[in-house]
Amino acid sequence: MTRKLYYEDAYLTAFDTTIARTGQDDNGFFVILEETAFYPTGGGQPSDRGALNGAPVSGVEEVDGDIRHYLEEPMVVGGTVHGEIDWARRFDHMQQHCGQHILSAVMEDRFQWQTTSFHLGEETVTIDLDTSELLEETLAEAEAEVNRLILKNIKVETAWMTAEEAGKYPLRKKLAVTENVRLVMIPGVDYNGCGGTHPQATGEVRAVKLLGWTKNKGQVRLEFVCGERLLGQFGKKHRLLTELKQLVARPEEALPEEIVELNEKSKEKDKYILDLESKLIGYEAKELVEQGEQKQFLSAVYQDRSIKQLQALGQAVLNETTDACVLLVSEQEDALQFVLACGSGLDRNMNDVAKQVLPHIEGKGGGKPHFVQGGGKKRIKADAFVELVKNIV
Repeated sequence: MTRKLYYEDAYLTAFDTTIARTGQDDNGFFVILEETAFYPTGGGQPSDRGALNGAPVSGVEEVDGDIRHYLEEPMVVGGTVHGEIDWARRFDHMQQHCGQHILSAVMEDRFQWQTTSFHLGEETVTIDLDTSELLEETLAEAEAEVNRLILKNIKVETAWMTAEEAGKYPLRKKLAVTENVRLVMIPGVDYNGCGGTHPQATGEVRAVKLLGWTKNKGQVRLEFVCGERLLGQFGKKHRLLTELKQLVARPEEALPEEIVELNEKSKEKDKYILDLESKLIGYEAKELVEQGEQKQFLSAVYQDRSIKQLQALGQAVLNETTDACVLLVSEQEDALQFVLACGSGLDRNMNDVAKQVLPHIEGKGGGKPHFVQGGGKKRIKADAFVELVKNIV
């Protein structure tokens, strides 16, 4: 079996070893080493990244007891390799995973909520808690307690033992294995069977920030970040706030109120614009009826007009006349869209007409007998499409 150097020293970033076996699976070429400092995906923690002899390691997985290091190109069995770990990624995972242990412990000790799931993502971390909601004051209390424990710089200990020996500690959850138990201990805070990498002391987590929560399958999914990620989140939000302050000349504390006011004004303007558009469509419909060369068949061709606008205009025309058919066509770069309707004074089924003309544009459409819409490919020009419909109607 591969010697797992990451358990002997989580801070080891470089090592030399020999290739024991090679292979290929659905994830690509892989090598199995005599020993490795690369942590494989497991327990909610993603794998390490890095390089072997300069070749990028794209992922590390443990399959049937073997630790597979995935590469773009194959390597030779028996060859020696120099491995280098992406330390920034490794240490980030150490911070997030240890922070999760502390947070889960606080949630259980303070509020009797157990952690049922843990996911270490690329940008944030989440845990699922067996509760239906979280209050703001609860989050504030939990965050303060977690950061207090981090500041105490408690030593993080790990030890291998039997399940029986591990059972003597106040474990948070049932052990997943019955032998070779790796116990991660933060004395007085948390005791957990865990295969992940952790820092030497809680102080290296630096800080935890709870970002918010959502409901998930009857439980709560709590999102947070630790350490360097917290600084990244702070930096991103600070840049965003700075940009907002340049756009809105008000103090930071007044920005939410200003944004609410701007949003309300925007809604009022949108309503005003909709009212104007409705009036314009009404005038346009009257003009179409009055200037139509054939009073019983009114048609118009537009460029890049939306189907929603065609529908509104078609309905407005029907409000002006009850004894005419109307065809409105929007000609686009590679497509034709249309609305075909008839007034209540005419006995016409526009669906029957649409079924006859749609094949000419390889289109689809339908609607009520007096009002249909459709569209398809621009196989013929819009004017030719109008003539086609006119001859059928």
